[in-house]
Amino acid sequence: MTESPPDSMSQAPAGAAAWLLLMVSLPPHPSSVRVRVWRKLRALGAVALKPSVYLLPMSPEHLERFQWLAQETQKAGGEATLLRVYRIENMPRDDVVRLFQQARDEDYRALAERYRKLARGLERRAAGRRASSQREEMARLTREAERVRSIDFFDAPGYEEVRRLRDTLEMRLHPRQERPAASAGTALDALRGSRWVTRPRPHVDRIASAWLIKRFIDPEAEFLFAPPEKFPAGAIPFDALGAEFGHQGEDCTFETVLGRAGLPDRRLASLAEIVHDADLRDDKFGREEARGLDLALRGLLAALPDDQTVLAHGMTIFDGLYATIGERR
Repeated sequence: MTESPPDSMSQAPAGAAAWLLLMVSLPPHPSSVRVRVWRKLRALGAVALKPSVYLLPMSPEHLERFQWLAQETQKAGGEATLLRVYRIENMPRDDVVRLFQQARDEDYRALAERYRKLARGLERRAAGRRASSQREEMARLTREAERVRSIDFFDAPGYEEVRRLRDTLEMRLHPRQERPAASAGTALDALRGSRWVTRPRPHVDRIASAWLIKRFIDPEAEFLFAPPEKFPAGAIPFDALGAEFGHQGEDCTFETVLGRAGLPDRRLASLAEIVHDADLRDDKFGREEARGLDLALRGLLAALPDDQTVLAHGMTIFDGLYATIGERR
């Protein structure tokens, strides 16, 4: 395997597709650490190239998530090595793509069987009996299908059957007249008036953390964006590897900052669950809002090239979430 230059995606060979390889070695005990790492790899959509070697297509998001996972592995007493490669010598690209498609097809087969089981239950249901439990199961299946689709990087063919089964059941469970609309350390007081710095192209956790700092901790805070190796002296890093205000254990940066601030606010606690699920994708809290938030902020990044403008619009989104989250039942 050929390792890429460590600091730039732009130096890839012309026409080459980049991959990320994470090699992990964990101590046998406690077994809970191994299970937790395996679940996170699965949630990311990573596939095993060989035992203890996991693969993802190269993207800034995947690089960031593998970096967090490598850091977590090392904190747990294990070893982790992250490589960026442009060619796997003994495996053509099409074979690598098939690994991802086969993994997702396995997920889709399991989903399809659950959809068929639900369909059989509808056929046996007595006339006039309420369908609330079937609708709840349908909602769970829809969330799971969306989750799998979000890590289906190469359009596995099994998705079409899942989509067909889902659409058929949706029509049976929700006749036209009742179909739902589409769901859209340091004392913090001492840091007032500070400059905060994080990585460019802010997404869920960085925007949420900046919003929390600005709205509840330091109204005069100023936010900067720079590569970690160019963080300015005197600025407080957040949501960056090794930062005090970053991922801690299983917590995302928003949860870390909220815990340090000690704000007894139920709406912020609920918002922390949404941010966690959207950022880490481990479905720890089962918050339905997470995927919508993720998509909305991805839309900002796609439409707006300036990070400060993305942050301003993102803060408005979090203002709205905070204002309405107490109304959810």
